[in-house]
Formats: sequence, structure tokens, C-alpha cells
Amino acid sequence: MQNIFFRTSLSITLILLLSSCAATSFGDIFSNYNKQMQGVKSAQQKGNFEQALSLVPERSESNGSYNLSLLEKARLEYLANQHQQSQQNFELVYRQVQQAEQAAKIQLSRGVENIAAVISNDNATRYDIPYYEQSMLHSYQALNYLSQRDLSGALVEIRRANLVQNKALKANQQAIFDSQKEMAQKGVSSESLASKYPSMNTAIGKVKNGFQNAYTFYLSGVLYEAAGQSNDAYIDYKKALEIYPGNSTVQKDVWRLANRLGMGNDIQLFKNRFSHDITHGKSKDNSKSISQNIGQIDNQQALTPSGQLVILVEQGIINSKQEVSIHLPIFTSHGDVRFYSVALPSYQNRLRQYSGLSLSYQGKQYQSQEIVRLQSLAAKQLQDEMPVIVTRQIVRVIAKEEVRQQMSRKGGDIGNILAALYNVASEKADTRSWSTLPDSIHILRMDFSPGKHEVEMNINGNKRTVTFEINEDRQTLVKLTTIGSYIHYQSINL
Repeated sequence: MQNIFFRTSLSITLILLLSSCAATSFGDIFSNYNKQMQGVKSAQQKGNFEQALSLVPERSESNGSYNLSLLEKARLEYLANQHQQSQQNFELVYRQVQQAEQAAKIQLSRGVENIAAVISNDNATRYDIPYYEQSMLHSYQALNYLSQRDLSGALVEIRRANLVQNKALKANQQAIFDSQKEMAQKGVSSESLASKYPSMNTAIGKVKNGFQNAYTFYLSGVLYEAAGQSNDAYIDYKKALEIYPGNSTVQKDVWRLANRLGMGNDIQLFKNRFSHDITHGKSKDNSKSISQNIGQIDNQQALTPSGQLVILVEQGIINSKQEVSIHLPIFTSHGDVRFYSVALPSYQNRLRQYSGLSLSYQGKQYQSQEIVRLQSLAAKQLQDEMPVIVTRQIVRVIAKEEVRQQMSRKGGDIGNILAALYNVASEKADTRSWSTLPDSIHILRMDFSPGKHEVEMNINGNKRTVTFEINEDRQTLVKLTTIGSYIHYQSINL
């Protein structure tokens, strides 16, 4: 009789395993994504991007993490200067995003996934690319086009990046409110969750939401200027300024175009606003406001031909999500309250410090400034999504407990033990995220006379000589990447 119970219990367990893994590998179900990516990130940290690419787990198109694997590969291919292959993989991801959005409208695609997730974990579901990752997808795709001297293709991607942020802005607040309300209906308040879940406030920093990316708006402004679309450039510089109001490079660009376009109301507003900000470069004379400095610069440019150097500085690698366990009071199907341990994703509550880029030119010192901290966007996005994650966990815990009780009744102690072991083994947090992204991005913009230039740049204590060419009244874009001791740059004339 015991053998019959054993076979019955084992059969039920196997059915659960197979159904939960129908579209997901066993490795994805029972091991955290951050552990799968450790070798990849270690190779990336050393600047060995070919090795990192070879270590990205292979996944089929039916796998829920297929789109994430493509993102990881496309980013590493971008770093390895394989721009055409990177472009192809980013395009595949974009198509999948479009298809997922269409499927969501008719609510048909996720039924099987959700059933699988209820008896396993969130890793069984399709990875939904958060908005901040989507905006970076299009930003990198724009840079891939620029590397192939295709400004029109880059502008298409920039417009897509801006559409992502506009869409997120409309959907964000209502989605957060609805998810908190649904979680509360399951018996867990936002206050109760906050008291048990590790704080990420330091990692989040000052960002207001997890999707507004000043970097994509600034890059958009640069490309619109290169295309001669000054009004569009001005709009996006202003959006970047709204997100990062203290960035002096963005302040100067807004002020410069406001005067060039004759934006009278904005000129007065910004004159008052910038009156106490940092002066041009790092001059010792701090008595002049940005508006005064830029006025002088514009007068000089009217007499002296010049072009602009725009430097984008990528630094470090974003942290991966970690798994944490917390105890929550959960109402069972019988209406009583029991405490269950649930696994949740989290980010380490810290931010790395970067000194950024500094260089000296004509007796003045210039310093880059941060335009986006992707780590902060990721942490804020996760914080906003936590009520949804916890609600799914509550449903999952109740469902697994029901299965355990059924197996206990049918298979006795053996069935109970098997179900309990499966519940423990499958209790894994979803630590998936685009984990090869940079941590922080800085910008710096300077004027140079036309011709070839060679300057020494100091980036986080490492010195590198950079050569570039400036064309009159045009922009030269320098993409500078620093990861650990690895430093690489690419110069593109726009």
C-alpha cells in the first residue's frame, strides 16, 4: 500500500514539475538568475566580452527568459564593437515587446504561464522588460546606428525611447495604486511589507520613479541638434533638465538653445534659476552665473569658428538582484492566519561612488556629471512592483499548501514529504534583470576649434589619451566605457 501511495505522490510531483517547466528550463526554475550570470559579469568586469558572450545561457524562443538573454547578448556585442549583431538582437527584443503588448490587450498569452507560476515561482513566467530597460534598449540601438553612420536610423530609435517614457508616465501611478490595493485585499498592507522587506532607499537615492531616464532625453537632444532640429532638441534637453536639474551640462544646453530660439519666457525663468549654479567648467571664478558664462561663450563663438565635443561616460556594471526571505502573515483557504516564509528579489542598499571624467584644456579643468544612475532606476522600479510580486506570492503559497494537503491525504507521510520538499526547492525569487547594463552614465560637453585634437582624460583615476576630430558647427560624439580597469572609447562625427 505504501508503494502505491509513493507512486501516486511521485506522479503528482512530477506532473507539477513538468507543467511548471513546460516553457522554462529546470535551471531557471530552481536556481536564481543572478547566479547564472555570475560568470558572465565576471568576464565583463575584466573587459573580456567575447568570453562573457559565450557564458550567457542559451535559451529557446519558447523560454520565458529568451528576450532577456537577447538583451544581455546585444549589450555585450555592443561592448565588443559587434554593432550589426547587437543591432539584430535588439531588434528581435523590440519585436517581442511589441508582440507581448498586443497579446496583453486580448489577455490570452499568459494563462498557461500563470498556472505554471502558481505551482512553481515567477521564473516560470515570461520576463516583462521594465520601462527603464526598454528605454536603454532603444538608446543602445541608436548608438549602434550611429556607429554605422546612420543618423536617421538613430533618430527612429530615439523617438521609440521617448514613446516608452511617455507611456510609462501615463500608466505608472494608477498601476502602483491598483497593486497596493490588491495586496491589501490579501491581508498585507504597504506598511506591514515595508517593516519586513529590506530597505533600498540608499540605492534608490533621489529618483522619483523607475522609468524617467534623463540620459535618453539628453542623447535625443544631441541627435536632434545634429539633424538640425533645434526645437525638438530643446524640448528634450528641458525634459532631461527636469529629471536632473543640477546637471550643469544640461543647464548650459537648455540656456544656449533658449537664447538661440528666442524663448523669451524661458530665458527669464532660467536666468533666475541658474543664477547661483556652477560656472562654466571648473574655473576658480565662481562669481559668474551660467547665463553670464554662456553669454560670453556665445559672443566668442560668433568670432571664432568652433564645434562641440559631447562625451558619454558609462561606468561600472549594475548590481544584480539578490534573494531575501521574509515572513508574512497569510490567510489560508480556511480563513485562518499562518506565517509563511516567502522569497523575494531585492537590491543591495548601496550605491558605488564614481569620480567620473576630468580633463584639462586651455588652463581650465572640466568635470563630467551624472545624467542617470541606472541602479537607482532599477531599485525604484522593483520597489514599485513589490506589491504585485507579494500578491502573486500569497496566491502561490496558498496553492502550494493546498497541493501539499492533497498529497498528504493521498500519499500519507511520503506524499507530504515530497510536496514539502518541492515547495521548499521551488521557492525561488525572480532575480531576473538586464544585468550587463552600466551602473552610472555621466556627460560632458565642450567647445573646440575645428581640426584634430588630443586630450588626456582622467577617468576614475585611470588616464587615457583620446583623439578626435572637430568639424565647424557640428558635434563629435565620444562614447567612453570604463568597467574596472577596462577603458575604451569610440569617436563619431555627427
